[in-house]
Amino acid sequence: MEPAEMNENKDMKSMTLAELREALQPLGVPRYRADQMYRWMHVQLAESPEQMSNLPRAFRQQMEDMGEYVTLRTVDRQISRMDGTQKFLFALPDDNLVESVFMRYRFGNSVCVSSQVGCRMGCRFCASTLNGWERNLLASEMLEQVYAIMRATGERVSHLVIMGTGEPMDNYDNVVRFIRLLSSPEGQNLSQRNITVSTCGIVPGIRRLAEEGLQITLALSLHATTDEKRRKIMPIAEQYSIEELMKAAAYYFDRTGRQVTFEYSLIRDVNDTDTDAAGLAALARPIRAHVNLIPVNPVAERSFVQPSAEAAQRFKAKLEKSGISVTIRRELGRDIDGACGQLRRRHLDREPFGKTI
Repeated sequence: MEPAEMNENKDMKSMTLAELREALQPLGVPRYRADQMYRWMHVQLAESPEQMSNLPRAFRQQMEDMGEYVTLRTVDRQISRMDGTQKFLFALPDDNLVESVFMRYRFGNSVCVSSQVGCRMGCRFCASTLNGWERNLLASEMLEQVYAIMRATGERVSHLVIMGTGEPMDNYDNVVRFIRLLSSPEGQNLSQRNITVSTCGIVPGIRRLAEEGLQITLALSLHATTDEKRRKIMPIAEQYSIEELMKAAAYYFDRTGRQVTFEYSLIRDVNDTDTDAAGLAALARPIRAHVNLIPVNPVAERSFVQPSAEAAQRFKAKLEKSGISVTIRRELGRDIDGACGQLRRRHLDREPFGKTI
């Protein structure tokens, strides 16, 4: 390949180190230049080739013609006065908007990233789906959510959840590439055991993920214990039954040895009865799944409301009496646009890009 043929919209930040070395080989540059460039992108978090000070200026200029160097623009940043949680609204290179969240815990800093612009899953309790689906995110665009937050906060990220806007299994290849790049020893080297992927329940994707050889945690958004009730909350339930989901979850557990988490949004008078608790325990017990209870975030366009704190604790206690490992998700950032999709939706309703900071 001649150097002139390199400009094919190659997404440099989505390349593995091996792919980057191969892409640079036709330029006749030493192999170590690719290693230096990779380190600048994924360790030193350079925002542009111009910042790569130990690369020859001629090569940095040549990089401008090699392909796309993805960075994100911060449109809005909200910081909770209650717990320091930070919510970011980023503009992608095509000016689409995505949300990410930075959270501090005792065990380290966690970032929640989006995997799509919008979502087409249609879950009734989620604001992310209200404006529909625009497109999938590239691996580089998911990486940049993490990198931009690290640059903004000056803090390292130790944990990652892919639970923002979008369904990861609906953007499977880019999500898996993103995970491999983020956990690469040559990059951030984030432990795969500290990475969680949340899915609403696309069964073929769960089974495929089980074969990837990754050591990540799978979080299954369950939210109901019968097919009838789940179909009213999550349209994806029309395609895959709870029986199929449980078989896929068991397959993931068997293949990876990684405990599966059931995400369960508690909705008052919808899925918070004693019968629901008993049904949830019956589903979790065979594969020793952990249950993460999430008091539902109120969304203006939906009628769902949270149960009281006491009701949530009673539901938790019923599960624990059945021998189930269970937690109630700590509500962070309650004084900012906390629910997934709300900050983006507010900006879309108000003006194209809001305020740039």
